[in-house]
Amino acid sequence: MSKTFEVENKLPNIIGTGTKFKGDIDTDGDLRVDGSIEGNIISKGKVVLGQGGSIKGAITCYNAEIAGIFEGKVEVTEQLALKSCASFNGDMNIGKLSIEPGAVFVGNCCMTGNDAPQQAAADTDADKD
Repeated sequence: MSKTFEVENKLPNIIGTGTKFKGDIDTDGDLRVDGSIEGNIISKGKVVLGQGGSIKGAITCYNAEIAGIFEGKVEVTEQLALKSCASFNGDMNIGKLSIEPGAVFVGNCCMTGNDAPQQAAADTDADKD
């Protein structure tokens, strides 16, 4: 009996230091950017922007970590982490947010995390009426 095995790509996609990329990236895996991207990124995994990297565009992903310079819009399903050396200028729609002291954030933030505790409190207040 033969079995079919699907090979999983566990290696991240990397835009290295000194590399400049213009255009959109769509990947099923993780992406690390230490160079420069001008364009949009869609990832089903994690996007990491290294300290020396920059992105100008939109990012849609599951998790993200920013340590470099970002300008644009971010939509993160789970958690966005801004490291102490990050410069973020734009809007974010996220599940959770972590900002280290020293990070710069200019823009708007909409957290779409779990609404259950807020709903429970609203139901309790309605019961008092």
